[in-house]
Amino acid sequence: MAKSGGRPSSSFIKQRSGSGTILRIKLENFMCHSNLQIEFGEWINFITGQNGSGKSAILTALCVAFGCRAKGTQRASTLKDFIKTGCSYAVVHVEIKNQGEDAFKPEVYGDVIIIERRITESTSSTILKDHEGKKVSSRKDELRELVEHYNIDVDNPCVVMSQDKSREFLHSGNDKDKFKFFFKATLLQQVNDLLQSIYEHLNSATALVDEMEETIKPIEKEINELRGKIKNMEQVEEIAQKLQQLKKKLAWSWVYDVDRQLQEQTDKIVKLKERIPTCQAKIDWELAKVESLRDRLTKKKAKVACLMDESTTMKREIETCHQSAKLAAREKIALEEEFNHKHHSVQKIKDRVRRLERQVGEINEQTMRNTQAEQSETEEKLRYLEQEIEKAETLLSRLKEEENALLEKASVGRKEMEHIEDMIQDHQKRQKYINSNIHDLKQHQTNKVTAFGGDRVIYLLKAIERHHRRFQKPPIGPIGSHVTLINGNKWAPVVEQALGNMLNAFIVTDHKDSLTLRSCANEANYNNLKIIIYDFSRPRLNIPRHMIPQTEHPTILSVLHSDNPTVLNVLVDVSNVERQVLAENYEEGKVVAFGRRLSNLKDVFTLDGYRMFFRGPVQTTLPPIPRKPTRLCANFDDQIKDLEIEASRGQNEINQCMRRKRGAEESLEELESKIRTLKKQRGQAEKVLTTKEFEMRDLKSTVAAENDASASSSVNELQLEIMKEREEIEEKEAFLEKLQICLKEAELKANELNASFENLRESAKGEIDAFEEAENELKKIEKDLQSAEAEKIHYENIMKNKVLPDIKEAEANYEELKTKRKESDQKASEICPESEIESLGPWDGRTPEQLSAQINRMNQRLHRENQQFSESIDDLRMMYEKLERKIAKKRKLYQGYREKLMACKTALDSRWDKFQRNATLLRRQLTWQFNSHLGKKGISGHIKVSYENKTLSIEVKMPQDATSNAVRDTKGLSGGERSFSTLCFALALHEMTESPFRAMDEFDVFMDAVSRKISLDALVDFAIAQGAQWMFITPHDISMVKSHERIKKQQMAAPRS
Repeated sequence: MAKSGGRPSSSFIKQRSGSGTILRIKLENFMCHSNLQIEFGEWINFITGQNGSGKSAILTALCVAFGCRAKGTQRASTLKDFIKTGCSYAVVHVEIKNQGEDAFKPEVYGDVIIIERRITESTSSTILKDHEGKKVSSRKDELRELVEHYNIDVDNPCVVMSQDKSREFLHSGNDKDKFKFFFKATLLQQVNDLLQSIYEHLNSATALVDEMEETIKPIEKEINELRGKIKNMEQVEEIAQKLQQLKKKLAWSWVYDVDRQLQEQTDKIVKLKERIPTCQAKIDWELAKVESLRDRLTKKKAKVACLMDESTTMKREIETCHQSAKLAAREKIALEEEFNHKHHSVQKIKDRVRRLERQVGEINEQTMRNTQAEQSETEEKLRYLEQEIEKAETLLSRLKEEENALLEKASVGRKEMEHIEDMIQDHQKRQKYINSNIHDLKQHQTNKVTAFGGDRVIYLLKAIERHHRRFQKPPIGPIGSHVTLINGNKWAPVVEQALGNMLNAFIVTDHKDSLTLRSCANEANYNNLKIIIYDFSRPRLNIPRHMIPQTEHPTILSVLHSDNPTVLNVLVDVSNVERQVLAENYEEGKVVAFGRRLSNLKDVFTLDGYRMFFRGPVQTTLPPIPRKPTRLCANFDDQIKDLEIEASRGQNEINQCMRRKRGAEESLEELESKIRTLKKQRGQAEKVLTTKEFEMRDLKSTVAAENDASASSSVNELQLEIMKEREEIEEKEAFLEKLQICLKEAELKANELNASFENLRESAKGEIDAFEEAENELKKIEKDLQSAEAEKIHYENIMKNKVLPDIKEAEANYEELKTKRKESDQKASEICPESEIESLGPWDGRTPEQLSAQINRMNQRLHRENQQFSESIDDLRMMYEKLERKIAKKRKLYQGYREKLMACKTALDSRWDKFQRNATLLRRQLTWQFNSHLGKKGISGHIKVSYENKTLSIEVKMPQDATSNAVRDTKGLSGGERSFSTLCFALALHEMTESPFRAMDEFDVFMDAVSRKISLDALVDFAIAQGAQWMFITPHDISMVKSHERIKKQQMAAPRS
């Protein structure tokens, strides 16, 4: 790898020993050389010659000798292309110095290592020889080991910069190409590729370990199943032990039950005997109370008899006075009524006289006004007005009839429009419902889980995934996503109707997981989630044939399939799907449900939606309910298609209804317009009719007055009648004066009688009140006496009929229980001693019936469990231990692999971090060295390297440039300046790499004389200071290079024409 600092002392020692430098190279039939041998100095070697003399072939041969491919030299596509024209083979012979501490296997190769590569038309081979020329190895790995030992990387442009690489680099202005050059030259590319390769190998190894761990999962599953079986078998043994204990407890429970009854009977006898003194005390109390009340009753009766005589006399006097007062009041009222009647008659007669006098005056006045001409004119006007009124009434009647007809039509139109609006609303609701179902089905088609809870179940599953470590076992659900229908979707609606919300439920293995799932549901805002707790380790239930309905019709269980046995077990234990039968239609369902009374039958569901069942003696049939699209079908396309057709049909119906509504609205608007016009016309006709009627009424009044006035002959009769009425008035007024005197006398008499009545009543009030009070007290004493006698009789009956017989009965029962206890104790002692029952703990108080029921249940469960397991628990434990030992070794081995991989991953991450730090340091070092070399010519510059964008940009500022702008691309410089800056960049890279030798071909192209002189001096000084072996190949004159003992110059022969 590239160095991160200056040259260490060890490098200097190695170069002083010269180990790894090229001593000589021999070419035979290689490119343009038939036979060429060149010896190199340990320090600096200049090779010059004309173009075509084969200078570059020396570097190409050197690259081929160290294993470079033909394409890597950029001079040929295959190795056979290097064979000189007309020859059948080519040989490249390279001798390497192998001395000092860094020598490569000196005991095998000696002081010199010979690399000989032979190329033919069909093959090529590489042979490594020792200093005597003896073959040591022909393996490529040996050559690779040698190259890695001396850090010889001929593909690195800082080790071998061929003519093509120099030309490409000098002419390249692309920042990405410069970065590739830098990345490869500093060996960062090699280290990066190596680290990435190791990462890939680590990932492959991790995947392999994962696969190996997957192979033991079937064994782990088998172990879990065995563990469950062992647990169940242990439970069976525990059940058997509990069963024996329960049988012993049952034997003694009869004894303890009799003891309990004896204690209860004793307590009952004590309580009953305690009632005797209490009941007797109450009888004595009530008896004393009765005697006391009887004495009080006798005294009170005597007092009431005395008061009764006094009050009777007083009441008789009060009644006589009251009757007299009422009679006087009635006489007064009769006189008042007669007086008012007579007075009213007089007023009527006076009013009649005044009217007659007024009529006589009017007749006289009217007779003077009327003439014959006026009377005829009035009659003509009356006839004209009658005709006009008749016409107006006819017109008004016709308008009312037309208006009523239009109003009736408008009412019919409004009802029709309301009916159409109701139809539109119904169709729109149906359309909305269908579109909602289509949307749900499309969502279910994308993700079937959403059919059983919608988006909420998706959020719930994500919450379960986030908290999966909190569950003992992963929850199963929703149940609907784990079941499918057998033989098509025929029964899908019926099965969904029967299972209902059970399809949305989740199953967990214990109560703790239930609480965890409930918290996940709350987090997902999934309220009212149905959670079922069930043992996941239980195998698939085997239902005996006699426990299912014996019918040719399928059950829900027979049409369902699930890969998870727990799901089917839950459907059986919770929903009884094995007892729910499916029928084609109502008639078949009725026959199955009610016709044969099948045993173990719970419900019958039909395709047309009916549900039938027996509950005791009652037959129940539930009608169909509206159905939603089924969620259990395998494919939703048919349902979506049917719903889309129905939605299209519904939209057409809505459009038709909308058209009908628009037509009805237009008709209704036209009718309302006509009605408004008729109302306006009717109003005008009514006004005309009213006006004519008023005119006619006024005219008739006038005519009537005139007719009355014409009867002047009756005036004398009216005056005679007035005289008679006045005589009658005088007679009645005299009679009224007499009545008024009688009325005053009657009123005075009534007032006197009322005053006497009030005085008598006040005086008698005290005596009457005292009598009534005494009478009420007497009634109360009689009532209390009756109550006390009834209470005494009640307690006597209780003592006679209840207390004493209950005591006798309880004592008889007690004796029977004592006998029964003795027998039960004898039977229980034969089964087990009582001390054994006492050792099990205190008695829990269960009755023999409860223990018998529990024993029956445990016997049934024990029978079922014994049928499920054919192996013994010892065999299961041996199999379990064997599998545990087998899998423990593999787990330990795989865990060791995993730990080693983690250690490798940690070490690789550490090396990657170091690689990043070294890359950063190399970037800084490159800028410093580049600026240092540019400074020798008075130029300053800077290099920016971006590892993220993989770019390298060079900034060069020439001294003659008066501006402050820098040239950022080498193409912006002259040829010499560009070559010199590129040389400085290459020297900066050279300082950052290690190699026993370096070679540069045509490095000074495009340089002027001054730049070439500066560049050659810089190269020579750098090569002498660094101490490695250098090979410079140039077609130019090198006489300007200063002489030095470490510099060796060689001239190639001119090419043959």
